[in-house]
Amino acid sequence: MALDQSFVGRTYPPTEPYEVGREKIREFAAAIGDTNPAYTDTEAAKALGHPEVIAPPTFVFAITFRAAGQVIEDPQLGLDYNRVVHGDQRFAYTRPVRSGDRLTVTSTIEAVRSMAGNDILDIRGEVHDEAGEHVVTAFTKLVARAAEGA
Repeated sequence: MALDQSFVGRTYPPTEPYEVGREKIREFAAAIGDTNPAYTDTEAAKALGHPEVIAPPTFVFAITFRAAGQVIEDPQLGLDYNRVVHGDQRFAYTRPVRSGDRLTVTSTIEAVRSMAGNDILDIRGEVHDEAGEHVVTAFTKLVARAAEGA
């Protein structure tokens, strides 16, 4: 069953703040094998003009994908998550994520379309800091594969 087109433009409430910790940044950088010292050493980050260690660009995915859960779990949308694959991911940064940031995410459904029996859902996640300043926008594309025999 195709997803409801009337959901395009629907915005979900902001998430509770996520506090970015220095250790989480360090763990993430180690997990992806990125040894950039700006991710682990405050002095190296300051030498690059940052007040604190910064996170690798993809770090924010964990926060924005959790927020996209509001969309995914919306029973009215009717998305069958058992058939979903991650189609694409992009980020548009205003500034890097920093240790000590308290970030909220507001998710909006950008597009809903069907192609070859698959449902394609585009979700935009706007990430703001505690002062309300924009940090990054995440663009997530999910593809719900067509059911067998459909």
